[in-house]
Amino acid sequence: MNQDSSNASRPLHWELERIVGELRSARIDWRSSHGRANDKQCRELPSRERVAQVIEAISGALFPMRLGPTDLREESEDFYVGHTLDVALNALRLEVQRELRYQARQQGHEAINESARAVELVREFAAALPALRRLLDTDVLAAYQGDPAARSVDEVLVCYPGILAIIHHRLAHHLYKAGLTLLARIVAEIAHSLTGIDIHPGAQIGPSFFIDHGTGVVIGETAIIGQRVRIYQAVTLGAKRFPADESGNLQKGQPRHPIVEDDVVIYAGATILGRITIGQGSTIGGNVWLTRSVPADSNVTQANLQSQVGGDC
Repeated sequence: MNQDSSNASRPLHWELERIVGELRSARIDWRSSHGRANDKQCRELPSRERVAQVIEAISGALFPMRLGPTDLREESEDFYVGHTLDVALNALRLEVQRELRYQARQQGHEAINESARAVELVREFAAALPALRRLLDTDVLAAYQGDPAARSVDEVLVCYPGILAIIHHRLAHHLYKAGLTLLARIVAEIAHSLTGIDIHPGAQIGPSFFIDHGTGVVIGETAIIGQRVRIYQAVTLGAKRFPADESGNLQKGQPRHPIVEDDVVIYAGATILGRITIGQGSTIGGNVWLTRSVPADSNVTQANLQSQVGGDC
């Protein structure tokens, strides 16, 4: 018998009793330091896996003949959409309940009527889907019209990561506005994992939005983007600084990301930071670093920024 066979036949000992005990100690220390020493409840966080299933189903219901099942026929479209939404919305209701319980626990009180509130929130979400579908149609058309390589709107919808990201964002943004910020962030991070495009669900994005290629795009929570805006890969709409309170803690929710007005184009690698405004109809060149507002119809490139001696680029 060789050495490997002999070793394989022996029982393996991972010292699990010691490791489990040390992990328990680490959990107890963390809960104690964060005021959760008496938190004995079961896990109430929404499930990322179930949320991903819900969003995939809703995407299919929004675009059944493109993102729905491959054997779907037009005459059964409405049946598929109705059945799919019924299953998905009931699953979403359970995840909303979990977030409402989580929010209550974070605030130090018991969840009250979370079941009824979850039904109300999901009903509002469902009622918004037709308008979201029409809004997404403008994004799909903008991608088709804005990319000479696109052969059809079907290709755009099935293949383009920017469209997948904006579908997730439109859905996540509704959840965010409804106060379901954890669920919204889960939806956004699912898209981030799939596409490499990181759009915070709080970002406000107008119709006919197109992200071309998309990898490495970052759009911050308080960014405001107008109509018919096109951006390319590795663009960042980020914060320049993070103000802190008297205790040194970061202030949450402050406007700190750019405002991009209508008909702006931002080319690959541009970094735009702070609560500045990019005026309507402007073009921001590739790899530009910009921390000041620019007026409408500006054409900002590395070359013209470098020529502005002493300017805040």
